[in-house]
Amino acid sequence: MHVKDDRVILRGLFEAAVETANPAKAVARNLPERPKGRTVVIGVGKAAVAMAKAVEDNWQGPLEGLVIAPHGYAHDLKKLKLIHGSHPVPDETSLAAAEQALALASTLGPDDLLIALISGGASALMSKPVPGISIAEKFGLVKAVLKCGANIAELNCVRKQISAVKGGRLARAAGLARIHTLALSDVPGDDPAIIGSGPTVPDPTRKADARAILERYRVPVPPAIKDWLDSPDEDRSILSQNTETRVIVSPHESFRIVRQQAEAMGLNVLYLGDRIEGEARDIAKMHAAIALEIADRNAPARKPCLLLSGGETAVTVKGNGRGGRNVEFLLALAMSLAGDPRITALAADTDGIDGMEPIAGALIGPDSLARARALGLDPASVLENNDAHSLFESLGDQLVTGPTHTNVNDFRAILIR
Repeated sequence: MHVKDDRVILRGLFEAAVETANPAKAVARNLPERPKGRTVVIGVGKAAVAMAKAVEDNWQGPLEGLVIAPHGYAHDLKKLKLIHGSHPVPDETSLAAAEQALALASTLGPDDLLIALISGGASALMSKPVPGISIAEKFGLVKAVLKCGANIAELNCVRKQISAVKGGRLARAAGLARIHTLALSDVPGDDPAIIGSGPTVPDPTRKADARAILERYRVPVPPAIKDWLDSPDEDRSILSQNTETRVIVSPHESFRIVRQQAEAMGLNVLYLGDRIEGEARDIAKMHAAIALEIADRNAPARKPCLLLSGGETAVTVKGNGRGGRNVEFLLALAMSLAGDPRITALAADTDGIDGMEPIAGALIGPDSLARARALGLDPASVLENNDAHSLFESLGDQLVTGPTHTNVNDFRAILIR
């Protein structure tokens, strides 16, 4: 079996993971009963268009609403209005989207139904600070937390505590209306209060939690935000007595299908789970150690083996490169593997976007480092500058999918012969 063939296998397994996470069928299976009054949809996230289309295709009766997706996402929606926000760092369009969503929710009455469609990316796409905090201050703080290596739960805790729409506030705006939330999970543990910062879900975190996170990572906090976080917690309870939240698509199901396909190819699968968090380059060293143990000793699994894992790593940004967490993981993995001829790997984000780049991830083989050095690139310097996207672009080893209209977090697959 050639490395080229192994790359084809890994690409195919990634595509299977993405296809399994297509939300259309899951949305259709989980729609609520029709209300006496209006049915309003508010969808937000990278899967919002696909989820909203599934509602349109399967809803019997009048339908209205708003769908918020990243810039550039196309659609064929007939009844629901599409607007765009910015991701991963919010901007003025994200603010406008949040204001439209809050205004629409506030028109609902006790006989009405809000169908909330929440997926990864929602936190940035729909963003509005609490009164007294400027847009620039909120967006600047989010950018700083994104760069400091905080995990997704920590990032979203900070976002929720200074937001006028997250942490249940969208549901609070909907008053006594029935609220039916369908969530697509991109977070370790599938907690709906963390997915998209839980705009329709009660928030268990408080201002003190956000303060502790900002102190832990030594993030500079503007005076207006500090004053807000030092003030007492406000009442953010959801007013409706009729709410239901369902996580309808999660990484676990995608990995189950991938395992089946890999085993059908005669590969032994070692699955490390979909909750792995931590610094990308540290997680890479751990994966490399396991892969080399398998390659040398047939333990803890026998060759040929597919080592699988998911979750969401973090990157503490120190350089000024174009690095995303998956390509940073891969470059660090390649350096730890040191060109071992038995190992090929892929790491990518199932939404098709790794970091700030419209590139899902990349692949490495035994020759990746040698080819990079032949081009005059120093892998260690590239890694220190957080510039792995540039290296894989030079090698022609980027994985480009375009928008996948889903998001069940990161997919890492290492094939050991």
